[in-house]
Amino acid sequence: MTTKQKKQLWLFLLEVILVAFNTGIFAFIWYRFYAEKLYLEPFWERGNYAVIALFLVLFCFFARLYGVFELTLSRVTGLIYSNLIASVMTNAFMYFLAWLLIRHLPAFGPVLLCLGLSVLFSFPWAYLSAHAARKLIPADRILILYDNEDARESAEDIVRKTAWRLTLEGQAEVGGDPEAAIRAIEASHCDAVMICGVHSSPRNTILKYCVDHDIPAYVRPNIGDYLVNSAEDLQLANLPVMLCRRSSPGIVYTAGKRFFDIVLGLMGFVVFSPFMLVTAIAIKAYDRGPVLYKQVRLTKDGKEFYVYKFRSMKVDAEKDGVARLSTKGDSRITPVGKFIRATRIDEMPQIFCILKGDMSIVGPRPERPSIAADYEKDMPEFALRLQVKAGLTGYAQVYGKYNTEPYDKLQMDLRYISEQSFVTDIKIILATIKILFMPESTEGVDAGKTTAKK
Repeated sequence: MTTKQKKQLWLFLLEVILVAFNTGIFAFIWYRFYAEKLYLEPFWERGNYAVIALFLVLFCFFARLYGVFELTLSRVTGLIYSNLIASVMTNAFMYFLAWLLIRHLPAFGPVLLCLGLSVLFSFPWAYLSAHAARKLIPADRILILYDNEDARESAEDIVRKTAWRLTLEGQAEVGGDPEAAIRAIEASHCDAVMICGVHSSPRNTILKYCVDHDIPAYVRPNIGDYLVNSAEDLQLANLPVMLCRRSSPGIVYTAGKRFFDIVLGLMGFVVFSPFMLVTAIAIKAYDRGPVLYKQVRLTKDGKEFYVYKFRSMKVDAEKDGVARLSTKGDSRITPVGKFIRATRIDEMPQIFCILKGDMSIVGPRPERPSIAADYEKDMPEFALRLQVKAGLTGYAQVYGKYNTEPYDKLQMDLRYISEQSFVTDIKIILATIKILFMPESTEGVDAGKTTAKK
C-alpha cells in the first residue's frame, strides 16, 4: 500500500466513524421507541435490520450529496452544517417510514433526540477530521497558468477562498504558447497547476504534459467544454464521432419533468400556503403597498413571461426606469423584504409560474431581457442558457450566488443542460435545501452596479 493510499484510508476511517455513530444511535432509538409499537406481529427481526440498513444508505447518500465527506475541501463549520442537513433529511425520511409502518403518527421526541446527538457528535468529529485532513494531505502548491487578466483573477479568487487546500506558488501567462507553460512548470516547485482561460489547443498540450509527469491539473472549463460534454457519442465508419447540437431531451424526460413540475408545484402550494398568507399580511401591514410584484423575464427560446415574487423592496424601487440587481446593503429593501429574501420566501409565488408552464422546478434562473441583452453584448454565448425552460433552482442557484458573475453563471447553467436527467433534477432539488439558510447566497452586487458584471 502506497503512502497516498494509507492517508486516504485514514480519512475513510473518519467517515466510517461518523456513519457508524449515526447508524448506532438510530438503531438504539428504533428498538427503544418504535420497533415494539409495530402492528405486524411478529415483526421479523430481519425487518428491523432492513430499516436500520435503509438509514445507513440514506445517511451515506445525503452525507455525500451535502459534502459531509469532503474533508479536504471544507472548513470545520461547513462540515458541521453539512452533517446537520444530512441528519435532518435522513431522520425526516425515517420518521415518515415509521409513520407508515406503525400506521399512526409516532412520537416525535425520539427523532429529535437522534438528531440532537448526531449534531453534538459532529462538533468534535468535524474538528478532528478537518485537522487530520490538513495534516495528512497538505495544501497543494499551485502554479496558475492563464491567458487573460479575468482568468488570472478568477484563479486567484479560487486559491484565496480555499487557502487550506491550495496555496499560490506562482503564475505564468500562457497565451497560445504551451511550451512557455511547460517551461514555467519545470522551473517551479508546484505540486499542481491550475489552468484558466487557456484555449483548447494549447491547453491540450499542457494537459498531456501534466498527465505524463503525474502533475495534477485543476482546469477551469471553457464554454466549449460543456457543449462537447452534452454531445452524443456515435460510431460512424467504425470511428468514434461526437454529435453536438441544441438541447433536445426525449419525450419521456420532457413529459415526466412537466408531470413532476405540476405535482411538486401543487404540493408546494399546499405546504407553503400558510407561510405565503403570513408573508402577504406582513408586507401589506408594513407600507400598505402591493403584496406581489411582477417582472418580464426570459425562458426557453427567448420567450417572455411574467415572473411573480413577494415584494421585498419599496414600491418606487425602480422609479428611474433602470433595471438593476439589488446591491449589498440596498436601502430599497424593506425590513420584511430582508427576512423573506434571506429565507427565500419571496420566491414562493413562482409556484404559479411553474404550474402555468412558464418555468420548471429545475433550470437556469430567468433573467430580465434588458440585463440579458447587456450580458450578451460582451458574451453572445449567454443566450445558450435559453435552450431549456427557466427554473426555480439549478446548479447556478445551488453553487453560485445572487451576485455570481454572468460567465460563471452561464457555465453552471450549461453544465445542467449537458447533464439533464431525472437523477440530476432530484439531486439539485435535494441540494437546494442546503442553501436555504446560507445568507451569503443572496448577497447583492457591489454598490453602484446594476448587473453582476465586473
